[in-house]
Amino acid sequence: MPVEHYENFPVASILLPRRLRQPVAAFYHFARAADDIADEGDLTNEERLQQLNDFRDELNHIAADETPQLPLFKRLAVEIKEHALPMQPFRDLLDAFSQDVVKKRYSDYDELLDYCRRSANPVGNLLLHLYEEATSVNIAYSDAICTALQLINFWQDVARDHAIGRIYLPQDEMAQFGVTEDQISQGQTNDAWRALMRFEVDRTRALMLQGAPLGSILTGRIGLEMRMIIAGGLRILDKLEAADYDMFRHRPVLRPLDWVIMLAKSAPLRF
Repeated sequence: MPVEHYENFPVASILLPRRLRQPVAAFYHFARAADDIADEGDLTNEERLQQLNDFRDELNHIAADETPQLPLFKRLAVEIKEHALPMQPFRDLLDAFSQDVVKKRYSDYDELLDYCRRSANPVGNLLLHLYEEATSVNIAYSDAICTALQLINFWQDVARDHAIGRIYLPQDEMAQFGVTEDQISQGQTNDAWRALMRFEVDRTRALMLQGAPLGSILTGRIGLEMRMIIAGGLRILDKLEAADYDMFRHRPVLRPLDWVIMLAKSAPLRF
């Protein structure tokens, strides 16, 4: 799932078994710290990339069974060792954050999916390893869910991303529907914009539903947590539609009533 501040998809929730909350929190703090390096403050691009490289060095210490220097990584090392977690997902996340520093546009959907493969999918992969459920089938479902969640964040945050110089909408699809960057900067929601966003939302919903069987494969509180995450993503897509795709003035967020609705929709699914 997306690392970005998690307004809509909180990590280490009360639905997770207590034994899993500490390692999940360690993942989150690592990802949040790296995300902040890429996005926050007044650092130059070179400084951001250097700090992310410092994080890579810490991961290399962990992989070599050496003691990392930073407290964040000392905590992470304990969880990685205790749960025999793979290192590649952590490296993939750092690659995605580094890419955010230097890459501001995506030429097509495949290029965007490659970014999601490194920015979102590693989180689901790590969680499945933590749950001891990391089969190839489950990972494929998880990848679909995590990529969909990342795309949902992009669609609800078009204005926020544009404010920091980024556009995640595929450039070829913008051209196909007749949407320009000037239109985004001005927050214009004409027929062309609505057609583009309807296309993006429909495709993202289909991707989320493609991964939805994972919510029934996983059992107990973990399964409920997964179904709630899926329901939350679909709820945001519904809100985008209800706002007629005007996320510039009506950015969707999940309210208390939404959580009640999501819980009601999170009964075990049958496929």
